[in-house]
Amino acid sequence: MNFHDFIASLTKEDLEKITQEFNKLKNEIPTYTFSQIEHKDLRKLFDIERIFDHKIFDSWFNFEIILTDEEVLFLTELLKQEIDLIRIYNEEDLKIHFVSPILNKVNFKSLKNKIRDFYEETLIYETNDFIIKGVTDFVVAKGLEYPEKPYFFIQEFKKGLQYSNPEPQLLAELISAVELNNFKQMKGAFIIGENWNFVILNKLDQNKYQYFISRTFNATQINDLECIYKNLLFIKHLFLSDSVQS
Repeated sequence: MNFHDFIASLTKEDLEKITQEFNKLKNEIPTYTFSQIEHKDLRKLFDIERIFDHKIFDSWFNFEIILTDEEVLFLTELLKQEIDLIRIYNEEDLKIHFVSPILNKVNFKSLKNKIRDFYEETLIYETNDFIIKGVTDFVVAKGLEYPEKPYFFIQEFKKGLQYSNPEPQLLAELISAVELNNFKQMKGAFIIGENWNFVILNKLDQNKYQYFISRTFNATQINDLECIYKNLLFIKHLFLSDSVQS
């Protein structure tokens, strides 16, 4: 096939896609990555506001969940084993030795409902004005082979803020998930060493968002660790209920 035949074989959709890609290169659309995005970037891209009101978490954190003796023992023994090391672990050590056992104990996987947890999945949100992309640390989603419908994100198993701030990174992931799936709300959490914060993001209008950050749960305190575990169990209950209804 010569060049003229190739051009003639292109459909209207092919030509539009080529034009869009060419315009991207020509205009050099700004690209942001989850790992490097900051609050100032989010404010430049979106009308986003933090609301200092913890009442929105009431139905989540006050949902009646009674832990079994076996679950309490598991958390107690895990904390006893890791409490002196949590603050000095690097990101991967913290994830493998402390965070992952908790997530595995919650067990977000449901073959029946075709839902599971995914690690290091690529997520790209692209508009005519900017691109946000990167690799998510953790997401619970509908789908077994690949994430189809996200339910909950956890971002950055970091030792401390001197490494990077996981808060805007998580918000960028939640916004991307909301826009790509036409949702109005998305939940998540970010972890800095022993400290866990849960987050709710609400879409109010086109390009306009509000977000809420919970109090900090210190995982080196057994009462807080049990609360963290219950909060994750609620997420599991929520997506399983949604799956049954859908």
